[in-house]
Amino acid sequence: MTDAAPHRRSLSTVRVRYAETDRMGVVYHTNYLIWCEIGRTDFIRGLGTSYAEIEDHGIRLAVADAAIRYLAPARYDDVVRIETRLERVRSRAITFAYEIDRIEPGPALRLASASTRLIALDATGAPRTLPPDLLAALRSAVTV
Repeated sequence: MTDAAPHRRSLSTVRVRYAETDRMGVVYHTNYLIWCEIGRTDFIRGLGTSYAEIEDHGIRLAVADAAIRYLAPARYDDVVRIETRLERVRSRAITFAYEIDRIEPGPALRLASASTRLIALDATGAPRTLPPDLLAALRSAVTV
């Protein structure tokens, strides 16, 4: 972990690939979970660490719950922005929130809202407490 000032959100962008769409030309619904993972990974990187470094310390972050509210379709070649923020941090669980918007072509349009709750596990799959430095960094980034 670095001593950088805590950030409260991350912004990630992706361009919709043809492989992410179905026969109707609409992004297949499970791809939104992949986009949430991109946002989550970027958010953690913004805290000064990475998933790989967390795993090197014997912690696995497993998705325990995921919820998505679809509002409008994304289509091939759209540019999508994922805004990620932390909603809640407990000693063994982290809840992220996501707003997924189409930003190109304009005008901007909200596509989906989502949340995921991750549980900290050890290498055997047993729940464990997050390390104090990671817990402190995460708590400092929670939005109210």
